[in-house]
Amino acid sequence: MLGIWGNEARFKASYFDKFDGYYLSGDGGYKDNDDYIFITGRVDDVINVAGHRFSTAEMEEIVSSHELIAECAVIGIHDELKGQVPFALVVTKLNATMGHFQLQQEIENLVRQQIGAVASLKNIVIVKRLPKTRSGKTLRRLLRSLCDGEEYQIPSTIDDESIIDEINSVLKEHEIGCYKIK
Repeated sequence: MLGIWGNEARFKASYFDKFDGYYLSGDGGYKDNDDYIFITGRVDDVINVAGHRFSTAEMEEIVSSHELIAECAVIGIHDELKGQVPFALVVTKLNATMGHFQLQQEIENLVRQQIGAVASLKNIVIVKRLPKTRSGKTLRRLLRSLCDGEEYQIPSTIDDESIIDEINSVLKEHEIGCYKIK
């Protein structure tokens, strides 16, 4: 077995002690009602909002708990005052008929109730789909770059490059990132 050079105890504690009989990979996920397993992202992905550290996985779990949300990605986007603020891109279920404003209010209330006001989402946008790799992982780094208006490279593992234009169109419509009117 490989380990951390000079610190076998740390290696064991980091990867094998938390869940007896299991290896902690650092990836989070869930198993659906049909026993399919979905890897959603890193459990150590955190954002820093005005000095408070929040798990984006925890926020995604809360946002996804809304009955009209099929899937989502929560990322930290740049904010002049707070450093980063949470921002959600959501895919609604096919039967969703609620308006954007009402859906945003309900999701913001869920986050405020379960985490607190400091974790309040900066914005929520509805997208048709999220950018993913061919293996199904959401490309959060790409989303952060798009939302912050930064340069980005299209990952070779992306399943469909046309999603970038779709996301940029939504960001432009909501004046987010490089599309923000100053």
